Amino acid sequence: MRTDIFARLDREPEPPKIEIPRMSRTRLALFGGTSAFYLAIVVAVLASTWLVALDWKVMLFRPYQQWPELHAFLDYFVVLGQRGPTAVMVAAWLGWRSWRQHTLRPLLVLGAALLLLNCTVGAVKLGLGRLGPHYATQIGSAELFAGGDIFPSGHTANAVVTWGILAYLATTPRARRHLSALSAVVSLGVGLTTVYLGTHWLSDVLLGWAAGLLIMLGLPWCEPLIGRAEAWIFAVREQWRARRRLGVPSLPVAAGGPRTSPAGAPGMYARPAPAPAEGPVREPETVSVGGGRLAPSAPSPTGRTSGHTERSRPHAVRSERTPVTPSGGRRPPHSRTVAGG
Repeated sequence: MRTDIFARLDREPEPPKIEIPRMSRTRLALFGGTSAFYLAIVVAVLASTWLVALDWKVMLFRPYQQWPELHAFLDYFVVLGQRGPTAVMVAAWLGWRSWRQHTLRPLLVLGAALLLLNCTVGAVKLGLGRLGPHYATQIGSAELFAGGDIFPSGHTANAVVTWGILAYLATTPRARRHLSALSAVVSLGVGLTTVYLGTHWLSDVLLGWAAGLLIMLGLPWCEPLIGRAEAWIFAVREQWRARRRLGVPSLPVAAGGPRTSPAGAPGMYARPAPAPAEGPVREPETVSVGGGRLAPSAPSPTGRTSGHTERSRPHAVRSERTPVTPSGGRRPPHSRTVAGG
């Protein structure tokens, strides 16, 4: 049975050589054109030009009343532009890629893009303070500086960035083309859905597309910082691992097995020296036999002396013992010698 079909589920033995996008002339030209488009929309809304009039016409047309059968489906489809659900889904996929390819770059790129999105889009939202179509108070007005937070459209910009990251991090040209088309369809659909639901002006969606595209085009400028952050994180991880190895307590070993210390931690598993005995050391006692004294017995291999030296009760003299008639063979002579009698 073949098992190599599950090989892609394992980690790659070596980190792949991923080509990091550079700030080419084409990308610079697109960044400049998108920036000019962004500024033109902001100026058109601030000056209450024809774009604001078009916003009101689309809002009064009320697309959600013209095609009510699409309302239920588009209510779920617009979730693809919400930052919370989409960030979790994309982060899960990029986290698996980071684990498999031994690199943190996918997750760091996603984090940098979302941070730029929050800072740039959030600052413009709060600075202009535009109200949404449902809260508009005067027909034909741009509804600026009224405490709102819908210009540019956060759903649209988030859809461009979140799904565009998949195309930005693609490792093959074919995957990059397919993911670019997918992210374009999703971001366009999410933007138009917000106009259909009446939650955003048309100019909000146009500025949201431009804001998300600017972040995607400017990400190569963040790559050196992302590389340094990845190297620093890996260095901290290695220091933590080394500190953890040195602080591991001794593990129990089998009876009679050797106790060794790991490399780099000499003496950590060394057995402590026995404590010195308290009090004076007593000399081995001798036993008098018939006016003489028995010599102390030699210590056994286990470090203990024989029972004759451990007991203080003296032996009786042979002449005082009760005679016993031996039966059988003779008793072997005593192994100890009697000194002095």
